[in-house]
Amino acid sequence: MDSPHDPSVAAEQARTRLHEEIERVRSGVEEMLAEQGSEDADLRRELDAIRDELRRDTRSYVKKRIGKLEKRTDKRVGKLERRIDQVEQDRKYAEWRIHTNNEQMLDGLLKEVRAIADLLTSSR
Repeated sequence: MDSPHDPSVAAEQARTRLHEEIERVRSGVEEMLAEQGSEDADLRRELDAIRDELRRDTRSYVKKRIGKLEKRTDKRVGKLERRIDQVEQDRKYAEWRIHTNNEQMLDGLLKEVRAIADLLTSSR
């Protein structure tokens, strides 16, 4: 999680405050023009251009952030997949080892039982 002292968090907060301030000033100018009944076309176009630029900048910023988050998520998913594969491999090895050890133990017991049986049959 990003800390409040992280430069990217501070930059994001500053960007947000700047956009809010620009929007506040733009709204104030539009309000002032409406009160004056003035319809200065050049000023109106400039305000519209500022609004459009803010929208484009915000969209671009959001796309970049989403792209970074997707890359980070993909890396984490990849790490988890590799870890899951490793755990599965470890589980299979442990099962094989248990099976092999049990087989060896049973083979050893069978040899001992045969040896005992041989002793019992040879002593008669």
